[in-house]
Amino acid sequence: MDEKRYLELAHETFERLGRAFDDVDVGEADLESAGDVMTIACKDGVRIVLNTQRPAREIWLAGAGRAWHFGWDGPTERWLDPRHEGAELVDTLKGLVRDHAGVELRLR
Repeated sequence: MDEKRYLELAHETFERLGRAFDDVDVGEADLESAGDVMTIACKDGVRIVLNTQRPAREIWLAGAGRAWHFGWDGPTERWLDPRHEGAELVDTLKGLVRDHAGVELRLR
C-alpha cells in the first residue's frame, strides 16, 4: 500500500474511533487527540494510546501492559494484528475500554 492510501485509511479510522467517544462521559473515559496520537484515560487509571506508524504503515495500540501492531488487511477491510492471533483493532479497543472504563463503545 502506498503512503497516500495508508494515510487516508488511518485518518478515516481515527475519525471513526474519535466519534465513538462523543457520547462517553469524560469521567469514564477521556479521549485526547493530537496529530497522529489518540490517548484515552480510563476511570481505573489505565491509559490507552493509539498512534500511526507511518514507516511500517500500521496503527499501534497500547494499553494495560500490552501492545498491538495493526496492519491493513485489504480483503477484509480491517486493521489486523497477525502477531496476536489476528486481533482486530476496533474489537481490541472496545474490549480495553469496556474492561478499564466500563463503557461499551458504539462505532458509527
